Amino acid sequence: MTDRELLDRLRGGDSEAFDAIFREHYAQLVGVADGMLGDRAAAEEIAQEVMLELWRRRESITLEVSLRAYLVRATRNRALNLLRHERIARRSQPHLAPERVAAPTADAELIEREIDAALRQAIRELPARCREVFELSRVHGLRYAEIARTLDISVKTVEAQMGKALRLLRERLAAWLPDGGDL
Repeated sequence: MTDRELLDRLRGGDSEAFDAIFREHYAQLVGVADGMLGDRAAAEEIAQEVMLELWRRRESITLEVSLRAYLVRATRNRALNLLRHERIARRSQPHLAPERVAAPTADAELIEREIDAALRQAIRELPARCREVFELSRVHGLRYAEIARTLDISVKTVEAQMGKALRLLRERLAAWLPDGGDL
């Protein structure tokens, strides 16, 4: 059954369609959130929230992208919101309980900003096709086959471009990576 057929059935309140969508996408959504958060329990909670929101909004949902891309984006956004919330909570903790939590050092914050800037610059310097493939994979969470369809290229070309992108990023970010570190 296609995504469009599943969504049509979901809009009609078909719980079997929802179950099929859940089974198809839940594990990947947990993986996306876990990769961002490093917290399996929080990742599972976010994936469940995304699925619950899909059910709640089933009658009004319209997608301009694939169902998978929509769910991955929703998961990514919720994980980013959680990270922002945690960062704000950490920043306010010294004011709430200064004896329990030490504020991050200025050096650590500076290093984090430098690494982030170096990564953004290295991605901007990638050849156009490499950058496009890298961003579709790592930012938007698309699979190689989906990238191939989107860009109208072969999966082998996607693999080659991704390999080239990772190699170039490793070279440009070598000073920031631990010995033998992978991207």
